[in-house]
Amino acid sequence: MFLRKCEKCGGELRGHAAARLVCSARTSPAIILGVLAVCLLVGFLFVVSTAKQKTPPAPPEVAEIVNLEEIKAKAEGGEAEAQRKLGDIYAKGRSVKLDYKEAAKWYRQAADQGHPVAQTALGELYEAGQGVQRDETEAAKCYRQAAEQGYSPAQYSLAVLYVMGKGLPQDNAEALKWYRQAAEQGDALAQFNLGMRFYEGKAVAPDPVEAYKWLSLAAAQRMPDAAKALDDVKRGMTREQKAEGKRRVEAFAPKRPAPQSPTKG
Repeated sequence: MFLRKCEKCGGELRGHAAARLVCSARTSPAIILGVLAVCLLVGFLFVVSTAKQKTPPAPPEVAEIVNLEEIKAKAEGGEAEAQRKLGDIYAKGRSVKLDYKEAAKWYRQAADQGHPVAQTALGELYEAGQGVQRDETEAAKCYRQAAEQGYSPAQYSLAVLYVMGKGLPQDNAEALKWYRQAAEQGDALAQFNLGMRFYEGKAVAPDPVEAYKWLSLAAAQRMPDAAKALDDVKRGMTREQKAEGKRRVEAFAPKRPAPQSPTKG
């Protein structure tokens, strides 16, 4: 014997596995009306109880305290990091009116001193045409300056320009090079794109093990689409290839670029 629940009335179904199941509950109009009445009552009580409950207010966001005068004084004194921070303040409208032109001014002063974060931020303004005239060639120049210092967001952005052929000639081999450098530092977007290139064989021989490695690392950082792509890769891999891919993932340690020390110009 075995027991299961009837999908219609909730009563027990009795019978042998090979026999036709028979509902042990007898359904009558009176029972149906009674069940409906109970359901209506429960629903009414639920609505009333939830209406009385008040959703606790979300804790207010604590705005970052910006000492604008101090930062501006340091920026005007030639400190590159302060100039970069002041550029951020104007680019995000923190404590001041949003002003991309003023942001570009301060980013440029820090970038001229070799500050990689400012160089990347300035490149983004050139690429978007915010605060400066849109100039993808100038954007690529800014990204390259920062990328050559080992700044992974700039390396990724430079790779994308090579893929798209914007601001410089289209070159998948160069894109692969910069994706790899950013991926080795732990950049999730670069890891995903590098993994896809090994999977699809773009500017490199197809390599499912390397694709497994980079897509696994990207998926671990919750990179959208990485998990699905990884599943696609796995379907064509042997057990030995999967084991080697897993070994490479476990052995991965992000590289860190040599620290840069922008000096006053």
